[in-house]
Amino acid sequence: MPKNFGKVAVLMGGKSAEREISLKSGTMVLAALKKAGVDAHAFDPREENLDALKVQGYARAFIALHGRFGEDGTVQGALEYLGIPYTGSGVMASAIAMDKWRTKLLWQAAGLPTPPYQLMTARTDPAALASQIGLPLMVKPAREGSSIGMSKVTSVEKIMPAYELASRHDDVIVAERFIEGAEVTAAILGNEALPLIRLETPRVFYDYEAKYFADDTRYICPSGLPAGTEQAVQHKALEAFRLLGCSGWGRVDVMLDRAGHPYLLEVNTIPGMTDHSLVPMAARAKGIGFEQLVMTILEGAHVG
Repeated sequence: MPKNFGKVAVLMGGKSAEREISLKSGTMVLAALKKAGVDAHAFDPREENLDALKVQGYARAFIALHGRFGEDGTVQGALEYLGIPYTGSGVMASAIAMDKWRTKLLWQAAGLPTPPYQLMTARTDPAALASQIGLPLMVKPAREGSSIGMSKVTSVEKIMPAYELASRHDDVIVAERFIEGAEVTAAILGNEALPLIRLETPRVFYDYEAKYFADDTRYICPSGLPAGTEQAVQHKALEAFRLLGCSGWGRVDVMLDRAGHPYLLEVNTIPGMTDHSLVPMAARAKGIGFEQLVMTILEGAHVG
């Protein structure tokens, strides 16, 4: 029953580049919790110190923060220090999943498929990079979310401008081969991968605008993939999620090449919960409404 949760803080906003989206996610989560009878309140770590959670008597925290200082293990560590159970993955898994480079290192070590890549610096030879990885390629900050600072590059001449854009957001930049094929995402809830969503956008790639604001992005669920392919991707996504130590809920982004082989891109440990977001969409396809989804996530709150 909701009364067993005690006073619940919905952590939203924060100070990352994804603050705007976090506020949208948090507002929807807060409304759903209140509708379910939970004593839930908004809490913005940019406006109040986290130790106020203890002073104000919060018993649990639903983390709806995206990006740095929310999704990267920092808030999780603070909550553990305060002894307040929180939703989603723990400190280590959150920190690793936020770092696309180190995520790929772990996946490679375990033999999981991820696109070929190289780290970039200001001294990178763009022609050599294109020769070794192949074009087109994606240039991305290692520790940003929501496609912030990311570019799809189709020519050698555009590689270093893409690096300059990415380097405004991080000092670790990944150049990754762009896999030509279907883009899908696997929402994870508990120990289960929900129905896959196939994404189609007329934009160059599924960028920030396509994720949160565009009306011409197509979300295809059921995905339309052969049943065997869908199950194989779900299994691979769960394996990738667990390998990083992730738990509770999240989302694994995958590209399928023309032959249907999956390539793991990244894990989102606190995906969006807006009206454009993918986890609620996948949950609906499984017969799980938004309120039930939010309550299930909250039930999984833990310390450590």
